[in-house]
Amino acid sequence: MKTLILTERDVKEVLNMRDCIEAVERAFELHAKGLTQMPPKVYLTFEKGDLRAMPAYLDGKAGIKWVNSHPENPKKGLPTVMAVIVYNDPETGFPLAIMDGTHITNFRTGAAGGIAAKHLARKNSEVFGFVGCGRQAYTQFLALREVFEIEVVRAYDINEKNAEKFVEFCEGFGVEAEKCGIEKACDCDVLTTTTPSKRPVVMEKWVREGTHINAIGADAPGKQELDEKLLLKAKIVVDDLEQAMHGGEINVAIAKGLLKPEDVYATLGEIVAGFKKGRKSDEEITIFDSTGLAIQDIAVADLVFRRAKEMGIGIEIGLFSIPPSRAKPF
Repeated sequence: MKTLILTERDVKEVLNMRDCIEAVERAFELHAKGLTQMPPKVYLTFEKGDLRAMPAYLDGKAGIKWVNSHPENPKKGLPTVMAVIVYNDPETGFPLAIMDGTHITNFRTGAAGGIAAKHLARKNSEVFGFVGCGRQAYTQFLALREVFEIEVVRAYDINEKNAEKFVEFCEGFGVEAEKCGIEKACDCDVLTTTTPSKRPVVMEKWVREGTHINAIGADAPGKQELDEKLLLKAKIVVDDLEQAMHGGEINVAIAKGLLKPEDVYATLGEIVAGFKKGRKSDEEITIFDSTGLAIQDIAVADLVFRRAKEMGIGIEIGLFSIPPSRAKPF
């Protein structure tokens, strides 16, 4: 048996957002039904970032992602997030593939935002606001395009050049887009936040009734993007409650005692599986707290692996060339 090696270029060639959304939505459903294994993330924390190990098993698929988060990396010409996924055969444990996980991470996170908006945003949503216009904003936009007819994009970033580049990208899809201040960006039907902030950047008074918010940026203890008053008045949906309490958008409010676990309405999987309803009125504010689940990564890694094999993409190598029974101990 040989192991398939897939670079970022290979992954980009075989993966599209529509199929990614389908795979991730299925993963959320299985998670809600208790048909997955997903131990908590394991962190190695450093002065300027961290590394995380994320194993998962679902639907006959298994693997682990090893991923970093270093907010200052762009200054060094490196991505904030880089990842490698090892995709295994659950029956034997054999590593079927080792693949770039950076593009998969970006796409599966975008897919989760699209799925959340599909179930929680108003169906007639047309104006989409973005606070933070880095790499993750792009895949959020691509996923939202699969769910809605986007009429207008309002984009804010503390770095104006980031906002300008994102606006140009959106305009390339025939969407009316503008760089604007943060308050105007928040005046929308669906708001996406993708900043690394450790203090609220979106205030409660800026968000109108009926808005859906995809809170993507908070993915570690101490991070938060939303005004705590906003959390207290909204319907909150998480991808995984334990992860969200530890490092999602709700983690600071939980730590302060302002919010309790029982104040969280549902997991996204419970809504996808039909166990709970999504939006119930056009007036309620809904928030999806996305922390990123290993089941998303492995579901998409399986999709990438199967498609790469079909298309003959990647390089196969023999990591274990000698059968164990014949191998010398040293």
